[in-house]
Amino acid sequence: MAGEAGSGALRELILVVAVALAGLLLAMAAAFAPWHATSAGNAPAGLVELHSPGDPSSGPVVAHVG
Repeated sequence: MAGEAGSGALRELILVVAVALAGLLLAMAAAFAPWHATSAGNAPAGLVELHSPGDPSSGPVVAHVG
């Protein structure tokens, strides 16, 4: 009985690790794969688009007075 419990626990542990690795691979593929196509082909992978505070395109569209 004790030998069967050990091998079952090992199988379950291997299954848990395999599912975790598969999930990690899927998450990495979703994070770093090109998300949309452009006229030049696939867009480069990027998670965020950076804008400096002085960049006029990052500010509000309408100027606020007051």
